[in-house]
Amino acid sequence: MNTEYDVWLGLDVGKTSHHGCGLDPAGERVFDHELPQDEAALRDVITTLQDDYGRVLVIVDQPNTIGALPVAVARDCGADIAYLPGLAMRKAADLYPGQAKTDARDAFIIADTARTMPHTLRSVDRESDVLANLKVLAGTDEDLAHDITRAINRLRSLLLQIHPALERVFKGTVLTRSIVLDLLIRYRGPTGLRTAGKSGVKRWARNHTRMDPSALIDAIFDALAEQTVTVPGSQASESVVPRHASRIKALKAERKEIEAEAEELADSLPLLQVLTSMPGVGVKTASQILLAAGDFSAFKTAGHLAAYAGIAPVTRRSGTSIRGEFPSRAGNKRLKNALFHSAWVASCHDPLSKAYYDRKRAEGKRHNAAVMCLARRRLNVLFAMVKTGAFYEVKTPVAA
Repeated sequence: MNTEYDVWLGLDVGKTSHHGCGLDPAGERVFDHELPQDEAALRDVITTLQDDYGRVLVIVDQPNTIGALPVAVARDCGADIAYLPGLAMRKAADLYPGQAKTDARDAFIIADTARTMPHTLRSVDRESDVLANLKVLAGTDEDLAHDITRAINRLRSLLLQIHPALERVFKGTVLTRSIVLDLLIRYRGPTGLRTAGKSGVKRWARNHTRMDPSALIDAIFDALAEQTVTVPGSQASESVVPRHASRIKALKAERKEIEAEAEELADSLPLLQVLTSMPGVGVKTASQILLAAGDFSAFKTAGHLAAYAGIAPVTRRSGTSIRGEFPSRAGNKRLKNALFHSAWVASCHDPLSKAYYDRKRAEGKRHNAAVMCLARRRLNVLFAMVKTGAFYEVKTPVAA
């Protein structure tokens, strides 16, 4: 029996109301009611349970957005807080009889799972204002990145529809260059470019970019010469093209503003400075690591953190037919992606990381597997850096 707490209060959080279920160490209900999304009501329930029974653990199934107020109130009341991830919640629900899906049942499952299987819980860090603000900026930046991708895809689709040869000139990241977006805003598309003529477009471009635009303008007009017919719908498409180009420019500018704000916050967060001292870890990557794993206090070892991130191999053994270690398909995706991305960057720019990556490639591992091995190795260093507050020390790779 788990006797660490006197009451486990499970909250199935909602937009306007939550359902709370409190269990004592024996699993008996001591509270089972709906609660409004209101500070006074939440505070009254938590303090009453504390006064009547003792130590209370509040467990939520969503620590952010709609669950942010219950977490803040519980913290202010001095109660401990935990988070039951959605996947663990769904797996635990299969262990209980019945197929009904109600708020009351979910709240009971949350509380009872926390009481009987505490290893399924995740801690909700006591975030500083800096980290909380950083979380908002990171979420906004992620949304803007998705919006930019959608706008680029729409713009590319329009160009591909009315003039495939011209769209091929803007392959890859060429389409998002400032001079290209400005050209599309000013000249709208193939018709406007032809009307202005090569010399006129080239003269305008020279006045709006520091680099010589001749090669780009020549490629554009060579592509325009490949198509003589006008595709139906070109007029409407060319009226929409500058709108998408303008939107991409505005979104990119907004992302730069968000990035500048995040860098300012980084100066006041020592832990972020520790992480960014490691090659391959920038402000955005460090932010993602902190938002996913906090200050690493919830993890006893680097191996524990690696398993949580999903970058540690999983051992599978069954009789004599299945024996070996396999890549994990689980883990915290945000943390896993951040660690993988930083290892990939380091394998290209950091001599020590590149030497390790090359050694793994020489052993026959594919690119992704070699980068994952590097990410696991670097995580040991990151873990020690965060635990001790030490900055990364540059070392020279030893020749084989």
